[in-house]
Amino acid sequence: MLIGLLIPAGSVLFAADEHKNLTAVISFNYDGVENGYAPDGSNLDVLSSLQNPAVIEATLTAMNEPLDLLESVRQGISLRGKIPEDAADKINMYKNIYEQGNLAAGEKMLEVKYFPTQYTVTFNYAKTGLKAEKAVELFNLLLEKYHTHFLETYGFNQALGSAVTALDYTTYDYAQAVDVFSSTLTMLEEYIRNLSKDDVTRFRSTTTGYSFSDLSESIDTIQEVDLDLISSYVTVNNVTKDKNTLIDYYNYRIENLTRQKTVAQETLTELSASIELYEKNTIIIYGDNQDTSEYAQASATYDDMFTRKIDAQKKVSECTQQIDELQKRVNALKGKTSASKDKIEKVEADLAALNEKVNDLLNKTNLTANEYYETVYLANAYSILVPASASALRTTKNVINSSMESLLIVEAILLVLYLGITFVLSLIYENRAKKAESEASSVNVKSNEIHIPSVNDMETIEQEA
Repeated sequence: MLIGLLIPAGSVLFAADEHKNLTAVISFNYDGVENGYAPDGSNLDVLSSLQNPAVIEATLTAMNEPLDLLESVRQGISLRGKIPEDAADKINMYKNIYEQGNLAAGEKMLEVKYFPTQYTVTFNYAKTGLKAEKAVELFNLLLEKYHTHFLETYGFNQALGSAVTALDYTTYDYAQAVDVFSSTLTMLEEYIRNLSKDDVTRFRSTTTGYSFSDLSESIDTIQEVDLDLISSYVTVNNVTKDKNTLIDYYNYRIENLTRQKTVAQETLTELSASIELYEKNTIIIYGDNQDTSEYAQASATYDDMFTRKIDAQKKVSECTQQIDELQKRVNALKGKTSASKDKIEKVEADLAALNEKVNDLLNKTNLTANEYYETVYLANAYSILVPASASALRTTKNVINSSMESLLIVEAILLVLYLGITFVLSLIYENRAKKAESEASSVNVKSNEIHIPSVNDMETIEQEA
């Protein structure tokens, strides 16, 4: 009993750092997480994300703690995933069958794959030098900062807006600047279209007041009114900074698009022939009275070929339209003189106004998409189920749990020693008892051999006395 009390006490004195652990439970809930995927389709790596220096730096900065603690905080974070219930049930089922002697069940048990949706996060703050209360505050704040990092990583693609606004349209010729804006608006429209596919709530931002359909209509308006007006004015009036250079650029674009069209056309022809010759899977259904029905069922390979055919057709159409448009521009440049200074100034003013509209639209798209991801799409994607906490009771529990193995081992050794010593002592005491009993028996035998005096002898003794 005394040693059982001394072991936990020694654990506190000599292994105190091992007990400076804080735990929290986090959860992920979105389509694909059960297969180990992040919201963008990439592999989900929770530990690397939690240990991300950007997340830790944001946490330390918010708490006014020195950034020198970054590495010690990063090394103190560990993770353990919780097995989903369905996977645990399968493992237990195969385990029971395996224990009954079925070796195949053991192989099936090893083949069970699962991806946790809940994780127990542990933070050992021994190397940080922080007190328990401060460590708890830092740990919980880090888990909240990770939520922000999660939304920024898998929410709105801010890199799109940054890349577009970083382009300086003034470095291009006027017709080229029109193409740059057209490409920008096309990418933005495609992004908004992808967002609206997953929106079943008809989301409308409370910050901008825009829905995704409103943003799409704004893009269409800019393309069909502002951009087309500038493009036609540039083409009709032959507004350019360098006529010959621009003609060479258009000719290069035409050649490149012609090559792309040729490749797409060949791909389209091959896919059309493959689809025509492809034999679909046949399903035979047997009915009553020997009636049978056959159905042709497309496979994943057939569906893939059909999708690629549609993409190839789209590519051919796009290349054809762009080649025709560029050829018209080349013909216009060759047949007309360059525009006057007034027309050039007008185009520059129109492009500047267009740039402001595009940047404003990018900003509204950014705010709308961020709010959508935070409040709708990824609202419950990440949550802190159990925040970290520190208490004397928890510390005592950690000490007992950590020293339990050593305690059991020492107590088992003591029990073996006790039983061994008891057995040896019992043998010693038993031998002593047997020896004493033997000596007592020997004394009794000798007493039986002593001469008993006669009456005459007693009289003699009395006289002598």
